[in-house]
Formats: sequence, C-alpha cells, structure tokens
Amino acid sequence: MESLQVTRLMSCKLSANISHKACSFIPSRQLGFSSLSRRSFQNGKLTVARSDITENGGGFGGLDDSSNSNSIEEEDDDEEEEEKNGLMLGLDRDDCGSVIALHLIPPSGEVTIDSHQDEAADTKGEDEGIEEEKGGEEEIRSRVTYNIVFVTAEAAPYSKTGGLGDVCGSLPGVLAGCGHRVMVVSPRYLNGTSADKNFAGAYDVDRHIKVPCFGGEQEVAFFHEYKKGVDWVFVDHPSFHRPGNLYGDSHGAFGDNQFRFTLLCHAACEAPLVLPLGGYTYGEKCLFLVNDWHAGLVPVLLASKYRPFGIYKYARSILVIHNLAHQGVEPAASFKNLGLPWEWYGALEWVFPTWARTHALDTGEAVNILKGAIVTADRILTVSKGYAWEITTVEGGHGLNELLSSRRIVLNGIVNGIDVTEWDSSSDEHISFHYSADDLSGKARCKTALQQELGLPIRPECPLIGFIGRLDYQKGIDLIRWAIPELMEDNVQFVMLGSGDPLYEDWMRAAEKTYRDKFRGWVGFNVPISHRITAGCDILLMPSRFEPCGLNQLYAMRYGTVPVVHATGGLRDTVENFNPYAGDGSGEGTGWTFSPLTKESMLEALRTAIMTYRDHKSTWEALMRRGMQRDFTWETAAIHYEQVFEWACIDPPYIT
Repeated sequence: MESLQVTRLMSCKLSANISHKACSFIPSRQLGFSSLSRRSFQNGKLTVARSDITENGGGFGGLDDSSNSNSIEEEDDDEEEEEKNGLMLGLDRDDCGSVIALHLIPPSGEVTIDSHQDEAADTKGEDEGIEEEKGGEEEIRSRVTYNIVFVTAEAAPYSKTGGLGDVCGSLPGVLAGCGHRVMVVSPRYLNGTSADKNFAGAYDVDRHIKVPCFGGEQEVAFFHEYKKGVDWVFVDHPSFHRPGNLYGDSHGAFGDNQFRFTLLCHAACEAPLVLPLGGYTYGEKCLFLVNDWHAGLVPVLLASKYRPFGIYKYARSILVIHNLAHQGVEPAASFKNLGLPWEWYGALEWVFPTWARTHALDTGEAVNILKGAIVTADRILTVSKGYAWEITTVEGGHGLNELLSSRRIVLNGIVNGIDVTEWDSSSDEHISFHYSADDLSGKARCKTALQQELGLPIRPECPLIGFIGRLDYQKGIDLIRWAIPELMEDNVQFVMLGSGDPLYEDWMRAAEKTYRDKFRGWVGFNVPISHRITAGCDILLMPSRFEPCGLNQLYAMRYGTVPVVHATGGLRDTVENFNPYAGDGSGEGTGWTFSPLTKESMLEALRTAIMTYRDHKSTWEALMRRGMQRDFTWETAAIHYEQVFEWACIDPPYIT
C-alpha cells in the first residue's frame, strides 16, 4: 500500500462554532495513513488549511472560501515558517456538494510517494477506538449501482400472461429509478392481433448475431426501446411470430418452446456485449436476473461457455423462481441442441421416478433446464419467504426439494410489489367512484354499481364475495365448485372472473343459471372488470393449493376488500390473520387464512368473515383500513433486491 510522506506536522485551534467531531481526523487504512498516524499523530492535531488545488472546492464543513473560521493560529515566529511548509487538508466533493474524500496536499502541490505496508493487526484496536469516539455519527456511504439484465419470457405491457409479466414489467423501472442501469431482454412476440402494437415503439438496432444451437447457426436480431429509464430489448426470430399466446394455442403448448427460449438465453448473454445502448454497451460486469425456466440456460451458459474463456468473469446470475411447477423438462436427446459442452450434461440431467415413466422400456432420462439454473446460479430468489421454504419440502419441491435444500444458504424470498399507480382506489379510471382509507363512502357505491352491472339484486347489506384468477387445479377451483351449493344457502352473492379448464368454464355458466340472484360467472379475462370486481366486492376468496406470491390479495387489500385465503406461500406471508382480541380489544390483522385445504375449512373461514361483516361493522371497517394502509410497493421490494445484489457480488462465482 502506498502512503503520503509527511515531513512536518502542525497544530491548529478550532473556531468556537465548529465542533470537535466535525474536524476530527480518522486514519484511513485504504489510503495508507494508519501507520503514519500511529507514529506521528500522537497529539491528535492536524493543520487544517484551505486548499486552492482541490478540484471540487476547498471549503470545509460547508464553509465557503471566504470564511475565516478555519484560520491557522500562528503560535510563534519559529512555527510560522514551518506552517507555510506544512500540509493542507483538501476536500473532494460530488456534484451535490457532499464531501466524498479527504487528501493531504503539500503547499507545492507535489505529492511525495513512499512505499509503505499497513500493519493492520497493530492498528485494529486503535481504529476501533476511533469508531467508538464517533458515537452515533452517521457514516457517509457511496451508493453502489449495478448493470442489471433481466431475462424473461414476458414483461408487461409488451407481453403478459400472469404475475411473471407484472414483475418484469414493474421492478426494472423501480430499480432504474434507484440509479441502476437496467436492461430487460424478452422475445418480440407478434401474433397478428392488436397486441402487436405494444412493440411499435421498438426499433431495429441493426445488430444480428448467430446462435450455435439445434444443429446449426440460428440468426436473431434485436429491437430496442428506451422507456422509463429502462432499455427494453426484444429478441426477434420467426419462431416468436405466430398466432396464439406466448407459450401455446388452443391445441396446447408449442412443441418448439425449448428451441424458442434457448434462442432467448443465448441472445441475452450476447446483448450486453454487442448492443451499444445509449452509446455504449453494458459490458461484462453485469447482474443477470433470470426468471423461471425460460431463462434458465443463462447461468449455465455463463459458467460453461463464457467464464472458461475469461468472459463474464465478474458477472453474477440470480435465479428468480416464480413457479417451480414449470421446469422446462425435455427428452435427454435434446441436450445436444442447447449449444452446451457435453461435459455439462450432468448439470441438467434429470431422471423420472419409475412410477412417472410412460412404459416399461422408458429409462426416464431427461434434461431439466430449471435444475441447471439452480445448480449454477450465484443466488436463488422466490417471490415470497413462505414459498422459499415450501420448495425445499417434498410437498412443494416438485422433485427438486433436495437440490434446493442443498443450496438453502443462497436461497431467499422477497414478496412481490404492486403498481400502486395502476391500483389506486382514489384515482382508478376503471371504477365509477373513488375512495380512500380516510373516506370509505365510495366503496359502498362501487359495490352498488357492480351489482347493477352484473344484474344482481342491489343489496348493500348482503356480503358480495369475489374470485379472480385462472380456472385450474392450482387455484382451488374444485373446492369452490364443491362448496357453492352450501354457500348459496346463505344470504350472500358470489362473482367469478377467469378462464382456463373448459370443465370449470362450463360449470360457471351452469351455476349462473342455477343461482340467478346470487351467482355470476364471467368466462374470460377483462382488466376493467377485474378492477371493478376488486373495488366492489366485500370479500376476495383465494383457495390456491400453492401460490408463490399472489397479487390479487394485494390488490384486494389496497382496495379495502378483505381476503380469505389458504395459508400457503405468499398468501400466508401477506395476509395477517384477524385477531379480534389483540391491540387492547381493537383487533389486528387484514383478513383470514385457513388450513388445511378442505371445503370445510374454507367454509368455516368464509362464514366467520360473513358474520363479522354483518354484525361488527366497526371491526370490519378497521380490517379494511389496515389492509389499505399496508405497504406493498415495488420501492419496498427493490430495497430487498438490492441487498441480494450486494450478497451476490460479495460472494465469488459459484462456478469458476
């Protein structure tokens, strides 16, 4: 370590209006002053003189150059000459005027450098003592920013089928607002519908690359749009241009999804190196946030294709698991198509248990892309703390629980945020009446408007229960179907919005005919209607078998709609079970959670909520207000993401 050579020390007296702390000198081991101060600064004094050499201003402690508060007191004629040859304390400031560095400057402006090795062991005690003298003084820390690359199959508003699109559409903008440079890499889906207009603002950057995979070189192009501080990069290839949704059509999932998302992963690894966005590339020192199996090849490629050749040596990858049930499993023979070295087959190797094989001669051998990402990623995140634990269990691990348990040390959960500008009951353009936690009168009017729109009897005293979501086994639709006959015997109304399994779609239509004055089923999905149901219902029901995070319960609480949910994953993390006896009898909690996942348990929780709504109005209003005041913003979630970024960059790469 190099340090400054100090030839003469001088003393100064502080002005009465400057505290001792403000002028204290803290030896810096990084600058090599520790040993020097131990040898020479025994009296704890240092001359403070204004420097005309410092680039960012020579004031001290916020004083301007004309101030005489830091003037040197000349003690005698002999010292006067020595003071002229002494050191000056220069200050460097950032653009905002804050002090960011101190340095010692001889009057001549020349610095004599002398080789010196700090003796850290000897100075440890002294440094600790100095820290204690500082007391509670706040330390000035420079903010660390990162080059962040999201890799995702969907990102709203460009493409979306569920929560993954919401996360990758909202979080990048918040992180960009925190000072990070953020890129999102996603496919450029064109399906011949009005949704193609989402990509109208993106232009071809004229950078074509060839991806070595699937027995040849596949050429892909890049489109780019800079919006809300984020570089939105879209990978363009004919395989992303077809009718249907992002992953399939009416006949099921596309048979070439492995090919399509292999292209996405290869292109995402090249994008920071070849795209001069804003005039310069992101470069090799990046943080890749890879979302679900669609982006799962990225950490494998970093470890196998790039790092062995010195590229992306300091890059880090963070795997974000939104739904472990989807893993990108394909026959073992498809490994040769992925563009990976053969020695990396073991990272993706997957063998189905005997009971899951199709026939007696089936060996069960396969490749599992999500497994490869779990093995090679530097950190692993899920979208709630509860789900981070559940995926390490046999019940919730979908066959990967033992592998995830072995990597528990790098596994964390962060609850998703919501877009509070889109979901705001005081300004929502989709609802007829606005309201807030301070004035709930508009909530009742929204309920009346919803009953009128759905053709239900307008009955303010009748609790209105809602469900919004996919009609499939995961969401517990079978429990709702079994419970409706008993629930309809009570004085309630029920509305459902969703699409999915044709069996449940047909059941919703039949139930609407059976319970004309109590039940409405809207087959399909409509954003304005989902907002009106969220605002108009009194209770939101979510009996999901598993729910990595869940967003509808967050929207419901923000709109004063009380959730009744199965105690699983993110639902258990975000909905605080109601306790009427807590808080000196004022109660606490934001809804009801039930377990186990049975019809009886669900009906019991619903009936408790219905009874509270009818008989305890003040308690119900308190429940509503507590939910509306909860903080589920992306800004809060971003703070936790930044902590994980710091951990990822401190740790060495998992694969070297």
